[in-house]
Amino acid sequence: MRLTPAQGIETLALAVSMRQSLWLYPIVEIVHITGFVTLVGSVAMLDLRVLGVSKSLSVRALARHLLPWTLGALLLIVPSGLLMFIAHAGDFIDNPAFRLKMVLIIFAGLNAIAFHRGPFARAADWDTCRAAPPGARLSAAASLLIWVGVISCGRLLAYL
Repeated sequence: MRLTPAQGIETLALAVSMRQSLWLYPIVEIVHITGFVTLVGSVAMLDLRVLGVSKSLSVRALARHLLPWTLGALLLIVPSGLLMFIAHAGDFIDNPAFRLKMVLIIFAGLNAIAFHRGPFARAADWDTCRAAPPGARLSAAASLLIWVGVISCGRLLAYL
């Protein structure tokens, strides 16, 4: 009998180890959650600043400070997420919470690209003590909502 792609992924030695080891999956999940906390925390701080919290802080300086944290978090999230995925690829692919989480992550990425190429490219005009333009505020609000959705979907994976 032929295996589906998801079943094939689940037969990889690393996937089998992820399932059979008492501690490997939980450790990888802790790394994943730690990465998400760091990512969403850094993104939320910038989003809140764009929405008007702490206007005396420079948006550009804050972004420069937070970007390494965001990128570092991605270095934790992506590999750990892939490891968890290969352990249960079939279950995840069939799970509506997982599919929605992936769609929301794509939207979050597109929103971030649009923000950095659009309003943030002109941040010198509103860097400190001025309200961000409506497009920047809309992007920041959308970002916060999207990331709450991603986190919610991640938690719902165990229940759907």
